[in-house]
Amino acid sequence: MARIVVIGAGMGAMAAAARLAVAGHRVTVYERAATYGGAVGRFVRDGFAFDTGPGLLQLPAVYRDLFVKTGKEPLEACVDLVQVDPAARHVFADGTEVSLPNASRAGVVSALDGALGAGAGERWGDFLVRAREAWDRTRRPLLEEPLWPDWQVLGEREPYPALRQRRLLRTRTATRLSEVGAWELGDPRLTALLESYALAYGLDPGAVPASAAVLPYMEHAFGAWYVRGGIRELARAVHERCVARRVEFVFGAEVVAVTEKDGRATGVELRDGTVTDADFVVGGPPELLKGLTGRDDLYAGEAPGPHPASPSPSPSASPSCGKAVVCLALRGPREAGAAHRTVVHTADRAEELDHIFEAGAAAPRPTVWVDRPDDPLLRPDDAHESVVLTATVPSLARHDWAAAGAADAFADRMVAAAERAVPELRGRVLWREVRTPLHTERETGAAGGGVPAPALAGAGGTRLRPGNATRIPGLFAVGGWAHPGGGLPHAGMSGSLVAGLIVEGPDFRGSQ
Repeated sequence: MARIVVIGAGMGAMAAAARLAVAGHRVTVYERAATYGGAVGRFVRDGFAFDTGPGLLQLPAVYRDLFVKTGKEPLEACVDLVQVDPAARHVFADGTEVSLPNASRAGVVSALDGALGAGAGERWGDFLVRAREAWDRTRRPLLEEPLWPDWQVLGEREPYPALRQRRLLRTRTATRLSEVGAWELGDPRLTALLESYALAYGLDPGAVPASAAVLPYMEHAFGAWYVRGGIRELARAVHERCVARRVEFVFGAEVVAVTEKDGRATGVELRDGTVTDADFVVGGPPELLKGLTGRDDLYAGEAPGPHPASPSPSPSASPSCGKAVVCLALRGPREAGAAHRTVVHTADRAEELDHIFEAGAAAPRPTVWVDRPDDPLLRPDDAHESVVLTATVPSLARHDWAAAGAADAFADRMVAAAERAVPELRGRVLWREVRTPLHTERETGAAGGGVPAPALAGAGGTRLRPGNATRIPGLFAVGGWAHPGGGLPHAGMSGSLVAGLIVEGPDFRGSQ
Protein backbone atom coordinates (compact mmCIF):
# COMPACT_ATOMS: atom_id res chain seq x y z
CA MET A 1 0.00 0.00 0.00
CA ALA A 2 1.42 3.34 -1.07
CA ARG A 3 0.71 6.68 0.60
CA ILE A 4 -0.59 9.11 -2.00
CA VAL A 5 -1.27 12.83 -1.62
CA VAL A 6 -3.57 14.53 -4.12
CA ILE A 7 -3.43 18.33 -4.37
CA GLY A 8 -6.89 19.73 -5.07
CA ALA A 9 -10.36 18.22 -5.26
CA GLY A 10 -11.26 18.99 -8.87
CA MET A 11 -12.97 16.40 -11.05
CA GLY A 12 -9.74 14.95 -12.46
CA ALA A 13 -8.11 14.80 -9.04
CA MET A 14 -11.10 13.03 -7.49
CA ALA A 15 -11.27 10.59 -10.41
CA ALA A 16 -7.63 9.70 -9.78
CA ALA A 17 -8.16 9.46 -6.02
CA ALA A 18 -11.08 7.02 -6.31
CA ARG A 19 -9.21 4.74 -8.70
CA LEU A 20 -6.05 4.78 -6.59
CA ALA A 21 -7.98 3.98 -3.42
CA VAL A 22 -9.65 1.00 -5.09
CA ALA A 23 -6.18 -0.22 -6.07
CA GLY A 24 -5.38 -0.46 -2.36
CA HIS A 25 -3.53 2.79 -1.75
CA ARG A 26 -4.04 5.22 1.11
CA VAL A 27 -5.11 8.50 -0.46
CA THR A 28 -5.41 11.93 1.12
CA VAL A 29 -6.74 14.94 -0.79
CA TYR A 30 -5.74 18.45 0.30
CA GLU A 31 -8.03 21.18 -1.06
CA ARG A 32 -7.43 24.85 -0.30
CA ALA A 33 -11.11 25.73 -0.84
CA ALA A 34 -13.99 24.73 1.41
CA THR A 35 -15.53 22.24 -1.00
CA TYR A 36 -14.86 19.81 -3.84
CA GLY A 37 -15.49 20.02 -7.57
CA GLY A 38 -13.14 22.77 -8.73
CA ALA A 39 -14.80 24.61 -11.61
CA VAL A 40 -17.96 22.48 -11.29
CA GLY A 41 -19.58 24.92 -8.91
CA ARG A 42 -23.03 25.84 -7.68
CA PHE A 43 -24.67 29.07 -6.52
CA VAL A 44 -27.73 28.84 -4.24
CA ARG A 45 -30.02 31.62 -3.06
CA ASP A 46 -33.70 32.00 -2.11
CA GLY A 47 -34.65 28.50 -3.24
CA PHE A 48 -32.90 28.89 -6.62
CA ALA A 49 -29.83 26.85 -7.61
CA PHE A 50 -27.50 27.37 -10.56
CA ASP A 51 -24.57 25.53 -12.13
CA THR A 52 -21.71 28.01 -12.38
CA GLY A 53 -19.51 25.65 -14.38
CA PRO A 54 -20.42 23.22 -17.17
CA GLY A 55 -24.15 22.91 -17.80
CA LEU A 56 -24.11 19.71 -19.85
CA LEU A 57 -22.03 16.54 -20.00
CA GLN A 58 -20.60 14.92 -23.11
CA LEU A 59 -19.07 11.45 -23.27
CA PRO A 60 -20.77 10.14 -20.09
CA ALA A 61 -19.00 6.83 -20.77
CA VAL A 62 -15.92 8.31 -19.05
CA TYR A 63 -17.81 8.60 -15.76
CA ARG A 64 -19.69 5.37 -16.27
CA ASP A 65 -16.31 3.66 -16.47
CA LEU A 66 -15.13 5.45 -13.33
CA PHE A 67 -18.11 4.19 -11.34
CA VAL A 68 -17.86 0.65 -12.76
CA LYS A 69 -14.17 0.48 -11.83
CA THR A 70 -14.59 1.90 -8.31
CA GLY A 71 -17.69 0.23 -6.89
CA LYS A 72 -20.82 -1.83 -7.30
CA GLU A 73 -23.22 1.06 -7.92
CA PRO A 74 -23.15 2.32 -11.53
CA LEU A 75 -23.27 6.00 -12.40
CA GLU A 76 -27.02 5.93 -13.10
CA ALA A 77 -27.65 4.64 -9.58
CA CYS A 78 -25.86 7.67 -8.13
CA VAL A 79 -27.18 10.46 -10.36
CA ASP A 80 -30.25 10.94 -12.54
CA LEU A 81 -28.62 11.22 -15.96
CA VAL A 82 -30.89 12.28 -18.83
CA GLN A 83 -30.28 12.99 -22.50
CA VAL A 84 -31.55 16.42 -23.52
CA ASP A 85 -33.49 16.83 -26.75
CA PRO A 86 -32.92 18.93 -28.71
CA ALA A 87 -29.20 19.01 -28.03
CA ALA A 88 -29.39 22.76 -28.62
CA ARG A 89 -31.48 25.42 -30.26
CA HIS A 90 -29.52 27.98 -32.27
CA VAL A 91 -30.65 31.55 -32.90
CA PHE A 92 -28.53 33.15 -35.63
CA ALA A 93 -27.81 36.82 -36.20
CA ASP A 94 -30.33 37.09 -39.07
CA GLY A 95 -33.13 35.72 -36.89
CA THR A 96 -33.05 32.19 -38.33
CA GLU A 97 -33.62 29.50 -35.70
CA VAL A 98 -32.95 25.78 -35.73
CA SER A 99 -33.25 23.06 -33.09
CA LEU A 100 -30.75 20.24 -33.54
CA PRO A 101 -31.92 16.79 -32.39
CA ASN A 102 -29.69 14.95 -29.97
CA ALA A 103 -27.34 12.33 -31.44
CA SER A 104 -29.25 11.96 -34.72
CA ARG A 105 -27.42 12.66 -37.97
CA ALA A 106 -30.56 12.25 -40.06
CA GLY A 107 -32.51 14.49 -37.73
CA VAL A 108 -29.84 17.20 -37.79
CA VAL A 109 -29.63 17.09 -41.59
CA SER A 110 -33.40 17.43 -41.87
CA ALA A 111 -33.56 20.26 -39.33
CA LEU A 112 -30.82 22.25 -41.07
CA ASP A 113 -32.41 21.77 -44.50
CA GLY A 114 -35.71 22.99 -43.14
CA ALA A 115 -34.27 26.05 -41.40
CA LEU A 116 -31.39 27.10 -43.67
CA GLY A 117 -32.49 25.76 -47.05
CA ALA A 118 -31.97 22.63 -49.11
CA GLY A 119 -28.38 21.40 -49.13
CA ALA A 120 -27.39 22.93 -45.78
CA GLY A 121 -28.01 19.67 -43.94
CA GLU A 122 -26.06 17.64 -46.48
CA ARG A 123 -23.04 19.96 -46.21
CA TRP A 124 -23.12 19.70 -42.41
CA GLY A 125 -23.55 15.94 -42.61
CA ASP A 126 -20.56 15.64 -44.95
CA PHE A 127 -18.54 17.73 -42.53
CA LEU A 128 -19.45 15.39 -39.67
CA VAL A 129 -18.18 12.43 -41.71
CA ARG A 130 -14.79 14.13 -42.04
CA ALA A 131 -14.88 15.15 -38.37
CA ARG A 132 -15.41 11.50 -37.48
CA GLU A 133 -12.25 10.60 -39.38
CA ALA A 134 -10.33 13.17 -37.33
CA TRP A 135 -11.89 11.74 -34.15
CA ASP A 136 -10.92 8.18 -35.09
CA ARG A 137 -7.34 9.27 -35.74
CA THR A 138 -6.93 11.18 -32.49
CA ARG A 139 -9.30 9.67 -29.94
CA ARG A 140 -6.93 7.17 -28.42
CA PRO A 141 -3.65 9.15 -28.29
CA LEU A 142 -5.41 12.34 -27.19
CA LEU A 143 -7.97 10.98 -24.73
CA GLU A 144 -7.26 7.41 -23.70
CA GLU A 145 -3.46 7.14 -23.52
CA PRO A 146 -0.72 8.96 -21.64
CA LEU A 147 1.05 11.50 -23.83
CA TRP A 148 3.43 9.60 -26.11
CA PRO A 149 7.19 10.01 -25.58
CA ASP A 150 7.35 11.02 -29.24
CA TRP A 151 4.48 13.49 -28.81
CA GLN A 152 5.82 15.53 -31.73
CA VAL A 153 4.10 13.16 -34.17
CA LEU A 154 0.75 14.42 -32.90
CA GLY A 155 1.62 17.85 -34.20
CA GLU A 156 3.22 16.97 -37.51
CA ARG A 157 0.11 15.82 -39.36
CA GLU A 158 -3.27 17.50 -39.46
CA PRO A 159 -5.74 14.69 -38.67
CA TYR A 160 -8.67 16.44 -40.32
CA PRO A 161 -8.86 14.96 -43.84
CA ALA A 162 -8.21 16.92 -46.99
CA LEU A 163 -11.24 18.14 -48.92
CA ARG A 164 -11.51 16.76 -52.42
CA GLN A 165 -12.38 19.37 -55.06
CA ARG A 166 -14.05 17.40 -57.81
CA ARG A 167 -14.02 20.08 -60.45
CA LEU A 168 -10.34 20.87 -60.01
CA LEU A 169 -9.33 17.22 -59.47
CA ARG A 170 -7.20 18.08 -56.47
CA THR A 171 -7.38 18.23 -52.69
CA ARG A 172 -7.09 21.08 -50.24
CA THR A 173 -6.16 20.61 -46.59
CA ALA A 174 -7.56 22.94 -43.97
CA THR A 175 -5.11 23.83 -41.22
CA ARG A 176 -7.48 26.01 -39.17
CA LEU A 177 -11.07 25.45 -38.09
CA SER A 178 -12.10 28.73 -39.72
CA GLU A 179 -10.91 27.36 -43.06
CA VAL A 180 -13.19 24.35 -42.65
CA GLY A 181 -16.16 26.69 -42.32
CA ALA A 182 -15.11 28.93 -45.20
CA TRP A 183 -14.29 26.11 -47.63
CA GLU A 184 -16.87 23.46 -46.83
CA LEU A 185 -20.06 24.85 -45.33
CA GLY A 186 -21.14 27.53 -47.80
CA ASP A 187 -23.43 29.39 -45.38
CA PRO A 188 -22.43 31.95 -42.74
CA ARG A 189 -24.95 30.42 -40.34
CA LEU A 190 -23.35 26.98 -40.65
CA THR A 191 -19.97 28.62 -40.13
CA ALA A 192 -21.32 30.32 -37.01
CA LEU A 193 -22.64 26.95 -35.82
CA LEU A 194 -19.25 25.31 -36.33
CA GLU A 195 -17.24 28.08 -34.72
CA SER A 196 -19.53 28.25 -31.68
CA TYR A 197 -18.30 24.83 -30.58
CA ALA A 198 -14.72 26.10 -30.48
CA LEU A 199 -15.73 29.33 -28.77
CA ALA A 200 -17.59 27.37 -26.08
CA TYR A 201 -14.23 25.88 -25.07
CA GLY A 202 -12.47 29.25 -25.21
CA LEU A 203 -10.79 28.57 -28.56
CA ASP A 204 -10.31 31.05 -31.39
CA PRO A 205 -11.62 29.40 -34.60
CA GLY A 206 -9.06 31.31 -36.64
CA ALA A 207 -6.16 30.03 -34.56
CA VAL A 208 -7.00 26.44 -33.61
CA PRO A 209 -6.22 23.54 -35.93
CA ALA A 210 -8.89 21.97 -38.11
CA SER A 211 -8.82 18.97 -35.76
CA ALA A 212 -11.08 21.05 -33.47
CA ALA A 213 -13.80 19.59 -35.71
CA VAL A 214 -13.91 16.76 -33.15
CA LEU A 215 -15.71 19.10 -30.72
CA PRO A 216 -19.05 19.25 -32.59
CA TYR A 217 -18.59 15.60 -33.54
CA MET A 218 -18.50 14.63 -29.85
CA GLU A 219 -21.92 16.17 -29.30
CA HIS A 220 -23.30 14.60 -32.48
CA ALA A 221 -21.97 11.11 -31.76
CA PHE A 222 -22.38 10.82 -28.00
CA GLY A 223 -25.15 13.28 -27.25
CA ALA A 224 -25.62 16.03 -24.70
CA TRP A 225 -26.55 14.91 -21.19
CA TYR A 226 -27.87 16.59 -18.07
CA VAL A 227 -27.84 15.54 -14.43
CA ARG A 228 -31.01 16.26 -12.45
CA GLY A 229 -30.20 18.82 -9.81
CA GLY A 230 -27.45 20.25 -12.00
CA ILE A 231 -24.03 19.06 -13.11
CA ARG A 232 -22.81 19.84 -9.61
CA GLU A 233 -24.57 16.59 -8.66
CA LEU A 234 -21.98 14.72 -10.72
CA ALA A 235 -19.23 16.25 -8.58
CA ARG A 236 -21.18 15.27 -5.47
CA ALA A 237 -21.46 11.68 -6.67
CA VAL A 238 -17.73 11.44 -7.48
CA HIS A 239 -16.86 12.88 -4.06
CA GLU A 240 -19.15 10.37 -2.34
CA ARG A 241 -17.57 7.53 -4.29
CA CYS A 242 -14.15 8.70 -3.08
CA VAL A 243 -15.36 8.81 0.53
CA ALA A 244 -16.88 5.34 0.16
CA ARG A 245 -13.48 4.11 -0.99
CA ARG A 246 -11.93 5.68 2.15
CA VAL A 247 -10.26 8.62 0.47
CA GLU A 248 -9.57 11.26 3.13
CA PHE A 249 -10.42 14.89 2.29
CA VAL A 250 -8.89 17.86 4.10
CA PHE A 251 -10.54 21.14 3.09
CA GLY A 252 -9.14 24.58 3.77
CA ALA A 253 -5.64 23.11 3.48
CA GLU A 254 -3.35 24.88 1.02
CA VAL A 255 -0.28 23.06 -0.23
CA VAL A 256 2.68 25.44 -0.54
CA ALA A 257 5.46 23.03 -1.52
CA VAL A 258 6.18 19.54 -2.81
CA THR A 259 8.96 18.00 -0.77
CA GLU A 260 11.76 16.02 -2.43
CA LYS A 261 14.58 13.74 -1.42
CA ASP A 262 17.26 12.34 -3.71
CA GLY A 263 15.39 13.79 -6.69
CA ARG A 264 12.06 12.09 -5.88
CA ALA A 265 8.80 13.59 -4.62
CA THR A 266 8.30 12.61 -0.97
CA GLY A 267 5.25 14.57 0.15
CA VAL A 268 3.82 18.04 0.60
CA GLU A 269 4.07 20.99 2.96
CA LEU A 270 0.93 22.91 3.95
CA ARG A 271 0.52 26.63 4.63
CA ASP A 272 0.46 25.98 8.38
CA GLY A 273 3.85 24.26 8.22
CA THR A 274 2.53 20.69 8.39
CA VAL A 275 4.56 18.24 6.30
CA THR A 276 2.88 15.07 5.04
CA ASP A 277 5.03 12.25 3.69
CA ALA A 278 3.91 10.34 0.60
CA ASP A 279 5.18 7.82 -1.90
CA PHE A 280 3.44 9.65 -4.73
CA VAL A 281 2.12 13.19 -5.17
CA VAL A 282 -0.64 13.99 -7.66
CA GLY A 283 -0.90 17.71 -8.37
CA GLY A 284 -2.98 20.19 -10.24
CA PRO A 285 -1.94 22.56 -13.04
CA PRO A 286 1.64 22.00 -14.26
CA GLU A 287 2.36 25.69 -13.71
CA LEU A 288 1.29 25.26 -10.08
CA LEU A 289 3.58 22.25 -9.74
CA LYS A 290 6.47 24.31 -11.06
CA GLY A 291 5.84 26.81 -8.29
CA LEU A 292 5.47 24.13 -5.62
CA THR A 293 8.71 22.43 -6.64
CA GLY A 294 10.72 25.47 -7.67
CA ARG A 295 11.50 23.63 -10.89
CA ASP A 296 11.04 25.23 -14.30
CA ASP A 297 12.22 22.10 -16.08
CA LEU A 298 9.40 19.71 -15.15
CA TYR A 299 8.60 19.27 -18.84
CA ALA A 300 11.57 20.77 -20.65
CA GLY A 301 13.38 18.65 -23.24
CA GLU A 302 13.76 14.89 -22.97
CA ALA A 303 12.74 13.59 -19.58
CA PRO A 304 15.20 11.23 -17.91
CA GLY A 305 14.59 7.56 -17.38
CA PRO A 306 11.12 6.14 -17.98
CA HIS A 307 9.29 9.45 -17.80
CA PRO A 308 7.92 10.56 -21.17
CA ALA A 309 8.94 13.78 -22.81
CA SER A 310 6.19 16.35 -22.68
CA PRO A 311 5.70 19.65 -24.38
CA SER A 312 5.95 22.79 -22.34
CA PRO A 313 2.80 24.92 -22.51
CA SER A 314 3.22 27.21 -25.49
CA PRO A 315 2.21 30.87 -25.58
CA SER A 316 -0.52 30.06 -28.12
CA ALA A 317 -2.01 27.50 -25.75
CA SER A 318 -1.89 29.73 -22.68
CA PRO A 319 -5.25 30.82 -21.25
CA SER A 320 -6.39 34.06 -22.87
CA CYS A 321 -10.04 33.75 -21.97
CA GLY A 322 -12.45 32.70 -19.28
CA LYS A 323 -16.18 32.62 -18.66
CA ALA A 324 -18.75 35.19 -17.64
CA VAL A 325 -21.79 33.60 -15.97
CA VAL A 326 -25.06 35.32 -15.12
CA CYS A 327 -27.44 33.44 -12.82
CA LEU A 328 -31.00 34.68 -13.29
CA ALA A 329 -33.83 34.14 -10.82
CA LEU A 330 -37.01 34.63 -12.87
CA ARG A 331 -40.63 35.14 -11.94
CA GLY A 332 -43.07 33.20 -14.06
CA PRO A 333 -42.98 29.55 -15.15
CA ARG A 334 -40.82 28.03 -17.87
CA GLU A 335 -42.96 27.80 -20.99
CA ALA A 336 -43.82 24.35 -22.33
CA GLY A 337 -41.46 23.08 -24.99
CA ALA A 338 -38.62 25.47 -24.17
CA ALA A 339 -35.20 24.13 -25.18
CA HIS A 340 -32.83 23.14 -22.41
CA ARG A 341 -30.01 25.02 -24.16
CA THR A 342 -30.18 27.86 -26.67
CA VAL A 343 -27.13 29.38 -28.34
CA VAL A 344 -27.74 33.01 -29.31
CA HIS A 345 -25.10 33.94 -31.89
CA THR A 346 -23.47 37.34 -32.05
CA ALA A 347 -24.20 39.69 -34.95
CA ASP A 348 -20.46 40.32 -35.44
CA ARG A 349 -18.24 37.30 -34.83
CA ALA A 350 -15.08 39.11 -36.00
CA GLU A 351 -15.62 41.87 -33.44
CA GLU A 352 -16.38 39.32 -30.74
CA LEU A 353 -13.21 37.33 -31.42
CA ASP A 354 -11.15 40.52 -31.49
CA HIS A 355 -12.59 41.46 -28.10
CA ILE A 356 -11.82 38.07 -26.56
CA PHE A 357 -8.46 37.17 -28.04
CA GLU A 358 -6.92 40.51 -29.06
CA ALA A 359 -8.22 42.76 -26.26
CA GLY A 360 -10.16 44.81 -28.79
CA ALA A 361 -13.34 46.80 -28.25
CA ALA A 362 -16.16 45.10 -26.38
CA ALA A 363 -18.67 43.24 -28.55
CA PRO A 364 -22.08 44.89 -28.09
CA ARG A 365 -23.86 41.54 -27.82
CA PRO A 366 -21.70 38.42 -27.39
CA THR A 367 -22.56 34.84 -28.26
CA VAL A 368 -24.51 33.61 -25.24
CA TRP A 369 -25.33 30.08 -24.12
CA VAL A 370 -28.72 30.07 -22.39
CA ASP A 371 -29.41 27.07 -20.12
CA ARG A 372 -33.02 26.59 -18.99
CA PRO A 373 -33.24 23.16 -17.32
CA ASP A 374 -36.75 21.86 -16.72
CA ASP A 375 -35.70 20.84 -13.23
CA PRO A 376 -37.83 21.48 -10.12
CA LEU A 377 -34.72 20.96 -7.97
CA LEU A 378 -33.34 24.28 -9.24
CA ARG A 379 -36.31 26.55 -8.46
CA PRO A 380 -38.42 27.31 -5.38
CA ASP A 381 -41.67 26.37 -7.14
CA ASP A 382 -43.24 26.07 -10.59
CA ALA A 383 -44.08 29.77 -10.63
CA HIS A 384 -40.39 30.60 -11.02
CA GLU A 385 -37.50 29.62 -13.28
CA SER A 386 -33.74 29.25 -12.86
CA VAL A 387 -31.70 30.32 -15.92
CA VAL A 388 -27.94 30.48 -16.50
CA LEU A 389 -26.29 32.61 -19.17
CA THR A 390 -22.68 31.91 -20.17
CA ALA A 391 -20.31 33.73 -22.51
CA THR A 392 -16.64 33.32 -23.37
CA VAL A 393 -14.73 36.44 -22.34
CA PRO A 394 -11.15 37.73 -22.02
CA SER A 395 -9.21 36.55 -18.98
CA LEU A 396 -7.89 38.88 -16.29
CA ALA A 397 -4.68 39.28 -18.28
CA ARG A 398 -6.60 40.95 -21.11
CA HIS A 399 -9.51 42.67 -19.39
CA ASP A 400 -9.96 44.55 -16.12
CA TRP A 401 -12.93 42.71 -14.64
CA ALA A 402 -12.36 44.48 -11.32
CA ALA A 403 -13.06 47.90 -12.84
CA ALA A 404 -16.16 49.61 -11.51
CA GLY A 405 -19.22 48.52 -13.47
CA ALA A 406 -17.31 46.24 -15.88
CA ALA A 407 -19.03 43.02 -14.83
CA ASP A 408 -22.53 44.49 -14.70
CA ALA A 409 -22.13 46.25 -18.05
CA PHE A 410 -21.15 42.99 -19.74
CA ALA A 411 -23.94 41.13 -17.95
CA ASP A 412 -26.41 43.68 -19.35
CA ARG A 413 -25.22 42.83 -22.87
CA MET A 414 -25.57 39.13 -22.16
CA VAL A 415 -29.13 39.54 -20.89
CA ALA A 416 -30.05 41.70 -23.89
CA ALA A 417 -28.74 38.99 -26.23
CA ALA A 418 -30.49 36.23 -24.29
CA GLU A 419 -33.84 37.96 -24.64
CA ARG A 420 -33.87 36.68 -28.22
CA ALA A 421 -34.16 33.21 -26.68
CA VAL A 422 -36.34 34.00 -23.66
CA PRO A 423 -39.15 36.47 -24.49
CA GLU A 424 -39.61 39.36 -22.03
CA LEU A 425 -36.58 38.14 -20.10
CA ARG A 426 -35.59 41.46 -18.55
CA GLY A 427 -39.08 42.01 -17.19
CA ARG A 428 -39.04 38.63 -15.43
CA VAL A 429 -35.77 39.07 -13.53
CA LEU A 430 -36.15 39.03 -9.74
CA TRP A 431 -32.42 39.25 -9.15
CA ARG A 432 -29.17 38.13 -10.75
CA GLU A 433 -25.71 36.98 -9.72
CA VAL A 434 -22.84 37.95 -12.03
CA ARG A 435 -19.64 35.95 -12.06
CA THR A 436 -16.46 36.68 -14.03
CA PRO A 437 -12.91 35.31 -14.33
CA LEU A 438 -12.24 37.02 -10.99
CA HIS A 439 -14.48 34.42 -9.32
CA THR A 440 -12.86 31.60 -11.28
CA GLU A 441 -9.36 32.60 -10.19
CA ARG A 442 -10.38 33.00 -6.56
CA GLU A 443 -12.31 29.74 -6.34
CA THR A 444 -10.19 27.41 -8.47
CA GLY A 445 -6.76 29.02 -8.43
CA ALA A 446 -6.61 29.13 -12.24
CA ALA A 447 -4.27 31.94 -13.22
CA GLY A 448 -6.20 34.84 -14.71
CA GLY A 449 -9.47 32.99 -14.28
CA GLY A 450 -8.76 31.01 -17.44
CA VAL A 451 -10.64 27.93 -18.52
CA PRO A 452 -8.64 25.02 -20.01
CA ALA A 453 -9.54 23.68 -23.44
CA PRO A 454 -9.20 20.07 -24.65
CA ALA A 455 -5.91 19.03 -26.19
CA LEU A 456 -5.90 19.00 -30.00
CA ALA A 457 -3.61 17.41 -32.56
CA GLY A 458 -1.94 19.31 -35.38
CA ALA A 459 -0.56 22.87 -35.27
CA GLY A 460 2.92 21.58 -34.46
CA GLY A 461 1.83 20.30 -31.05
CA THR A 462 1.03 23.77 -29.71
CA ARG A 463 -2.43 22.64 -28.66
CA LEU A 464 -1.23 19.70 -26.58
CA ARG A 465 -1.10 19.81 -22.81
CA PRO A 466 1.87 18.79 -20.65
CA GLY A 467 1.96 15.07 -19.91
CA ASN A 468 0.77 13.55 -16.65
CA ALA A 469 4.22 12.26 -15.65
CA THR A 470 6.88 14.82 -14.79
CA ARG A 471 10.69 14.81 -14.65
CA ILE A 472 10.45 14.31 -10.88
CA PRO A 473 9.79 10.64 -10.11
CA GLY A 474 6.69 10.22 -8.00
CA LEU A 475 5.10 13.53 -9.10
CA PHE A 476 2.16 13.56 -11.51
CA ALA A 477 -0.10 16.24 -12.99
CA VAL A 478 -3.85 15.80 -13.26
CA GLY A 479 -6.78 17.94 -14.41
CA GLY A 480 -7.66 20.24 -17.27
CA TRP A 481 -4.30 21.99 -17.53
CA ALA A 482 -2.52 18.65 -18.03
CA HIS A 483 -3.02 15.95 -20.69
CA PRO A 484 -5.63 15.47 -22.16
CA GLY A 485 -6.88 18.98 -21.42
CA GLY A 486 -10.07 20.65 -20.28
CA GLY A 487 -13.70 19.59 -20.28
CA LEU A 488 -15.52 17.15 -18.01
CA PRO A 489 -14.75 14.01 -20.08
CA HIS A 490 -11.10 14.98 -20.42
CA ALA A 491 -10.78 15.65 -16.69
CA GLY A 492 -12.18 12.20 -15.94
CA MET A 493 -9.73 10.60 -18.36
CA SER A 494 -6.87 12.58 -16.82
CA GLY A 495 -7.62 10.92 -13.49
CA SER A 496 -7.74 7.51 -15.16
CA LEU A 497 -4.37 8.04 -16.84
CA VAL A 498 -2.63 9.21 -13.68
CA ALA A 499 -4.00 6.26 -11.72
CA GLY A 500 -2.80 3.89 -14.45
CA LEU A 501 0.71 5.38 -14.47
CA ILE A 502 0.99 5.00 -10.69
CA VAL A 503 -0.56 1.53 -10.40
CA GLU A 504 0.93 -0.06 -13.51
CA GLY A 505 4.05 2.04 -13.96
CA PRO A 506 5.51 4.07 -16.85
CA ASP A 507 4.72 1.36 -19.40
CA PHE A 508 0.97 1.94 -18.91
CA ARG A 509 -0.64 2.68 -22.27
CA GLY A 510 -4.26 3.26 -21.35
CA SER A 511 -7.26 1.02 -20.87
CA GLN A 512 -7.99 -1.43 -23.63
